[in-house]
Amino acid sequence: MSNKTRICVREVMNDKCTIIDGRLTVQEALIIMRQKEAGCLVVRKRNEHDEFGIVLPADIAKKVLAKDRSPERVNIYEIMTKPVIAVSPKMDVRYCARLFVRFGLTLAPVIENDQILGVIGYNDIVLRGIS
Repeated sequence: MSNKTRICVREVMNDKCTIIDGRLTVQEALIIMRQKEAGCLVVRKRNEHDEFGIVLPADIAKKVLAKDRSPERVNIYEIMTKPVIAVSPKMDVRYCARLFVRFGLTLAPVIENDQILGVIGYNDIVLRGIS
Protein backbone atom coordinates (compact mmCIF):
# COMPACT_ATOMS: atom_id res chain seq x y z
CA MET A 1 0.00 0.00 0.00
CA SER A 2 1.45 3.35 -0.99
CA ASN A 3 1.22 6.51 1.06
CA LYS A 4 0.43 9.11 -1.59
CA THR A 5 0.11 12.68 -0.48
CA ARG A 6 -3.37 14.05 -1.04
CA ILE A 7 -3.30 17.15 -3.22
CA CYS A 8 -6.42 19.29 -3.40
CA VAL A 9 -7.64 21.39 -6.31
CA ARG A 10 -7.15 24.55 -4.20
CA GLU A 11 -3.40 23.86 -4.04
CA VAL A 12 -2.89 23.72 -7.82
CA MET A 13 -5.68 25.83 -9.32
CA ASN A 14 -5.05 29.10 -11.13
CA ASP A 15 -6.62 31.85 -9.03
CA LYS A 16 -6.29 34.42 -11.81
CA CYS A 17 -9.73 34.06 -13.29
CA THR A 18 -11.37 36.53 -15.65
CA ILE A 19 -15.10 36.97 -15.17
CA ILE A 20 -17.17 38.74 -17.83
CA ASP A 21 -20.75 39.59 -18.71
CA GLY A 22 -22.44 37.34 -21.27
CA ARG A 23 -23.71 40.34 -23.23
CA LEU A 24 -20.21 41.25 -24.40
CA THR A 25 -19.46 40.61 -28.04
CA VAL A 26 -16.88 38.00 -28.94
CA GLN A 27 -14.66 40.84 -30.19
CA GLU A 28 -14.82 42.60 -26.81
CA ALA A 29 -14.16 39.31 -25.03
CA LEU A 30 -11.12 38.63 -27.21
CA ILE A 31 -9.67 42.01 -26.27
CA ILE A 32 -10.08 41.13 -22.59
CA MET A 33 -8.57 37.66 -23.12
CA ARG A 34 -5.50 39.19 -24.76
CA GLN A 35 -5.10 41.94 -22.15
CA LYS A 36 -5.41 39.52 -19.23
CA GLU A 37 -3.64 36.65 -21.01
CA ALA A 38 -6.61 34.49 -20.04
CA GLY A 39 -7.00 30.92 -21.23
CA CYS A 40 -10.74 31.10 -20.63
CA LEU A 41 -13.47 33.47 -19.56
CA VAL A 42 -16.03 32.69 -16.89
CA VAL A 43 -19.42 34.25 -17.57
CA ARG A 44 -21.07 35.67 -14.48
CA LYS A 45 -24.58 34.81 -13.42
CA ARG A 46 -27.34 37.19 -14.41
CA ASN A 47 -29.15 36.66 -11.12
CA GLU A 48 -29.13 34.40 -8.07
CA HIS A 49 -31.11 31.69 -9.89
CA ASP A 50 -28.82 31.60 -12.92
CA GLU A 51 -25.69 29.49 -13.46
CA PHE A 52 -22.12 30.36 -14.44
CA GLY A 53 -20.98 29.92 -18.03
CA ILE A 54 -17.56 29.50 -19.60
CA VAL A 55 -15.95 30.37 -22.93
CA LEU A 56 -12.75 28.78 -24.20
CA PRO A 57 -10.74 29.79 -27.27
CA ALA A 58 -11.94 26.52 -28.84
CA ASP A 59 -15.54 27.74 -28.51
CA ILE A 60 -14.66 30.90 -30.43
CA ALA A 61 -12.81 28.90 -33.09
CA LYS A 62 -15.62 26.36 -33.55
CA LYS A 63 -18.68 28.57 -33.15
CA VAL A 64 -17.48 31.84 -34.66
CA LEU A 65 -14.39 31.48 -36.88
CA ALA A 66 -15.22 28.10 -38.44
CA LYS A 67 -18.78 29.25 -39.17
CA ASP A 68 -17.58 32.55 -40.65
CA ARG A 69 -19.57 34.60 -38.13
CA SER A 70 -18.56 38.14 -37.28
CA PRO A 71 -16.97 38.48 -33.80
CA GLU A 72 -18.44 41.99 -33.61
CA ARG A 73 -21.98 40.65 -34.04
CA VAL A 74 -21.93 37.52 -31.88
CA ASN A 75 -22.51 37.78 -28.16
CA ILE A 76 -20.75 35.59 -25.64
CA TYR A 77 -24.05 34.18 -24.35
CA GLU A 78 -24.61 32.68 -27.83
CA ILE A 79 -21.45 30.55 -27.74
CA MET A 80 -20.72 29.92 -24.06
CA THR A 81 -21.11 26.59 -22.33
CA LYS A 82 -23.70 26.87 -19.60
CA PRO A 83 -24.13 25.52 -17.01
CA VAL A 84 -20.51 24.68 -16.32
CA ILE A 85 -19.28 21.60 -14.56
CA ALA A 86 -17.45 23.06 -11.60
CA VAL A 87 -15.17 21.48 -9.03
CA SER A 88 -14.75 22.01 -5.32
CA PRO A 89 -11.46 23.43 -4.03
CA LYS A 90 -11.37 20.50 -1.59
CA MET A 91 -11.54 17.85 -4.35
CA ASP A 92 -8.53 15.57 -4.73
CA VAL A 93 -6.76 16.29 -8.05
CA ARG A 94 -7.00 12.60 -8.98
CA TYR A 95 -10.80 12.81 -8.87
CA CYS A 96 -10.69 16.08 -10.77
CA ALA A 97 -8.68 14.36 -13.54
CA ARG A 98 -11.22 11.52 -13.62
CA LEU A 99 -14.06 14.03 -13.89
CA PHE A 100 -12.30 15.73 -16.82
CA VAL A 101 -11.93 12.39 -18.61
CA ARG A 102 -15.50 11.28 -17.94
CA PHE A 103 -17.07 14.49 -19.24
CA GLY A 104 -14.51 15.52 -21.88
CA LEU A 105 -13.46 18.65 -20.00
CA THR A 106 -10.17 20.48 -20.40
CA LEU A 107 -10.82 23.17 -17.83
CA ALA A 108 -13.30 23.84 -15.01
CA PRO A 109 -14.04 26.70 -12.66
CA VAL A 110 -13.38 26.15 -8.98
CA ILE A 111 -16.44 27.26 -7.02
CA GLU A 112 -17.10 27.44 -3.30
CA ASN A 113 -20.15 29.03 -1.66
CA ASP A 114 -21.32 30.24 -5.07
CA GLN A 115 -18.08 32.21 -5.55
CA ILE A 116 -15.51 31.64 -8.31
CA LEU A 117 -12.13 31.01 -6.70
CA GLY A 118 -10.25 30.23 -9.90
CA VAL A 119 -9.99 27.68 -12.67
CA ILE A 120 -8.20 24.36 -13.04
CA GLY A 121 -7.06 22.61 -16.19
CA TYR A 122 -4.99 19.61 -17.16
CA ASN A 123 -1.78 21.68 -17.03
CA ASP A 124 -2.44 22.59 -13.40
CA ILE A 125 -3.26 19.00 -12.50
CA VAL A 126 -0.25 17.47 -14.22
CA LEU A 127 2.45 20.09 -13.78
CA ARG A 128 1.64 21.04 -10.19
CA GLY A 129 -0.52 18.19 -8.92
CA ILE A 130 1.84 15.27 -9.31
CA SER A 131 4.70 15.05 -6.87
